[in-house]
Amino acid sequence: MEKTILETSNPRIKPEEVERVEIISLIDNSVDFLSSTKRKEVEGVKRWAKRYINLPFAEHGFSILVRIFNKEKSSCILFDVGSSPKGVVINAKRMGVDLAKIECVVLSHGHYDHFGGLKAIVKAINKVNLPIIVHEDMFKPRGIANPDGTIRKYPAFPVEEDVRPAKYVQTKQPHLISEGMALVTGEIPRKTDFEKGYFRHRIFHNHTWHPDPWLWDDRALVINLKRKGLVILSGCAHAGIINTILYAQQITGINKIYAILGGLHLAGKENEQRIIQTVKTLKSINPVLIAPSHCTGWQAASTLSKALPSAFIWNSVGNLYRL
Repeated sequence: MEKTILETSNPRIKPEEVERVEIISLIDNSVDFLSSTKRKEVEGVKRWAKRYINLPFAEHGFSILVRIFNKEKSSCILFDVGSSPKGVVINAKRMGVDLAKIECVVLSHGHYDHFGGLKAIVKAINKVNLPIIVHEDMFKPRGIANPDGTIRKYPAFPVEEDVRPAKYVQTKQPHLISEGMALVTGEIPRKTDFEKGYFRHRIFHNHTWHPDPWLWDDRALVINLKRKGLVILSGCAHAGIINTILYAQQITGINKIYAILGGLHLAGKENEQRIIQTVKTLKSINPVLIAPSHCTGWQAASTLSKALPSAFIWNSVGNLYRL
């Protein structure tokens, strides 16, 4: 648990170019059905759920449905499952989303606000051997250190018996899913000098609590959009969103970043210290679309909206992105 940087010798793993991606925001910290999403610079963003009477709700958590299309092939991935037991299931029903079409569940890391709805999701999908992509650290007890040194323990990760007839697929390395059309990054090397993690996080290992600033189980989902570049989806980006982007570029051999969507974990006194450097670097990367979510925080979102005004979209439950 003492490692501070991960060196990788992985060969390049380039996901197949795809023609089209649709992303539906099922769970996020905010919901907004009144503000305009129209941007002439960013096409294909609209409210998925606006026409429904029973509107979906927000919670402290994250979940997106990802649909990938390439010629005669298509795939449906659920990335994270929110924090409440049934939030994703309820929101999907209210938005008219058919969860039975999901072919794979990817969990970004082992914190409760990203796996809380897993049992209900597995039941709703109801498929034998549905793959749930995880990392071995997700099964270890997690918590956060209080100022007095005590540990506030997080809810436990579901054991394998809880998710049957689905199955856990453990991987630390980059891992292709959806017939090669999407890539789970695996463990992300920490290379920047300003993305230092959150030092109050704790993990229980070998009968004792250890500092867990790096969260080595933190991974991202990467899609290679034809003629446009990489789409990078993060749950919390505990590895640092810049580290995440650098690793995605390294393992795919693709430098162009088209879209970044998800939590950037720039909220909280400790994390807010790296907003300026993170936003400066993101501005140099210059994505066409950036949709900060969940744990990004209002200060970072405000800074991003000013630095990248043509690319910035504030994610809301019910947003639909057609890329």
